[in-house]
Amino acid sequence: MSTRILNSQSCQTLDDWLCYIEQSHPIDNIELGLDRVATVASKGQLQQLPGKKVLIAGTNGKGTTARCVEQLLLAQGASVGVYSSPHLLHFNERLRINDQDVPASDWVDAFAYVEQLRGELGLTYFEFTTLVAFYLLRQAKVDYCIIEVGLGGRLDATNIIHPDISVITTIDLDHQDWLGNDRNIIGREKAGIFRPDSIAIIGELAIPPSILSYAKELNCVTKIVNTDYGYTAQEQSWSWHSGDDSYSDLPLPAIPVQNLACSLAILQQLQRLPSAAMLEQEIKNICLLGRMQWLQRQPAIILDVAHNPQSAQYLAQQLRPLTAKYKRIIALVGMLKDKDITNTLLPLLPIMNQWHLATLPCGRGASAQQLKQALPEAGVEIIQHHDVISTFKQLRQQLQAEDLLVVFGSFVTVSAVLSDFEEAI
Repeated sequence: MSTRILNSQSCQTLDDWLCYIEQSHPIDNIELGLDRVATVASKGQLQQLPGKKVLIAGTNGKGTTARCVEQLLLAQGASVGVYSSPHLLHFNERLRINDQDVPASDWVDAFAYVEQLRGELGLTYFEFTTLVAFYLLRQAKVDYCIIEVGLGGRLDATNIIHPDISVITTIDLDHQDWLGNDRNIIGREKAGIFRPDSIAIIGELAIPPSILSYAKELNCVTKIVNTDYGYTAQEQSWSWHSGDDSYSDLPLPAIPVQNLACSLAILQQLQRLPSAAMLEQEIKNICLLGRMQWLQRQPAIILDVAHNPQSAQYLAQQLRPLTAKYKRIIALVGMLKDKDITNTLLPLLPIMNQWHLATLPCGRGASAQQLKQALPEAGVEIIQHHDVISTFKQLRQQLQAEDLLVVFGSFVTVSAVLSDFEEAI
């Protein structure tokens, strides 16, 4: 990205605006808190989003859950806006209106509006872009706003809205520098999106006590997995039930069943559960960029943004059935140094025949040496590299027909590979 933009008057394109706000406050410089963002939002009533609002927090599964709700609402003819982060290829991915990324020209106009609103008050990169997205959602006047929390919940910029439904998908150790070092503390931070006397849906299978106690304190109407709704998965199908509503013999999705089950709980509370026939059809089409994504089939390449122990365990679970099909399963990994590197890599250790560890260049990026130190000596080949893209190019040329390359470890890693692959097509 160019570094020439020094003031807002110079901004003509979306790239200009992104450069301008990153110069003011680098994207990796995280400052949690609601005072700044709420002050600016109140000037334009940007926290007053249209339609029904669903706010989704969680360590993993936020984007997948949001996507499921979006697709099943769209299939029923509703208008839907989805705000999520981070993006993988293009910034526009952060806001979809009726399944279309918002055009750059609309983002440019919205950035100019929020810049005028904020005056001299400084905003972080995420706060600025969140307010811009909220402005665009207000302009779109959609029936449903699905908002994905960025980090944590209680002090995240998205938490200035008043959701009709608050959702926690999963809880695991991640972002400990900001959220705390145990699941109970992290759970309480994420439960900060709950509202008094409103609906709180909890999809986590092992719920930290702090979440339940805070929901009780606020007198929330809780809908809890395996208590108020449930699901069972077999080898070839799965089923879901909640009260008088149920589905059986559903096809297995290409995403975690746990997230889809949570999505159905959300739709039930919105009184928008689809017909069984519609659900079966939509399940076949639900997918998300960078989540168990087959980039190509032969030689096989899978991309997954798994970057913490919980998501790595799910990735390992998905890869185990493939071990008999491939002669070699090769890992290409790049991670951020503030992640739990050791416990993220360990679940995949029995699966990988060869490890390629790449340094991530961003300020929070871990070096290949740091990744190697987190891997125990396991009798497999471990090779260190200076960067992700050159390593991916090299591995693509060397892959044999019976190989499977798995790229994972960070949104940054998967984004780099996707960009390179897109340019090569």
